[in-house]
Formats: sequence, C-alpha cells, structure tokens
Amino acid sequence: MEESKGLVKHVLLAKFKDDLPPEKVDEIIKSFANLVNLIDCMKSFHGGKDVSPFNMHEGFTHVFEATFESLEAVNEYAVHPDHVEFADLLRATTEKFIVVDYIPTYFNL
Repeated sequence: MEESKGLVKHVLLAKFKDDLPPEKVDEIIKSFANLVNLIDCMKSFHGGKDVSPFNMHEGFTHVFEATFESLEAVNEYAVHPDHVEFADLLRATTEKFIVVDYIPTYFNL
C-alpha cells in the first residue's frame, strides 16, 4: 500500500437488508456517525441516502464518507475496537457493501 501524501477519503456504499425497520437503519447510521467522536484519527463523517433520479445505484441505498489524515490513520481506524464493533453490526444488517479509500486528486483543467 502506498504511503499517504495527504487526506484520505474512506467511502462506503451500503444496501441495508430489506426487512430492517427504518428506525433500526437510523440507529445504525447514528452509531456510524458517532465513530468520529470515539476515534481520534477519524477527522470527519458525512453520509446519506441515495436520492438520484437516474436509478444507477446498483441496489446500494446509502453512501458514507469519512476523512482521515493518511493511509496510516485509515489502518489505525480499521483495527480500533469501536470500529470493529460497528463493522460487525454493519455486516449483520446489510445485504452488501463496498468500501473504497482514495487520496483526493485535484485537476487543473
């Protein structure tokens, strides 16, 4: 894995199980958002439900994005006990999810 030269965005797309009540989904999202208060290396968190009119989501209903200062910080987050506990909950309540980490690149066009 290359060494980070700046911020890293950690993006998760999720499809929650169809039989999961909306209030449980809300509870899970609040737990995810609260990780930013529990894990120092996690600098910010945003997320929401797909609202696109183009129906190109491939079944993924929610997207979440966290910001870290480096790839090393992402690795620290990955093994943090609060994240591990949350990840177990997420695996149990989603049909599928995708995680992508990237270093933002800005283009001068």
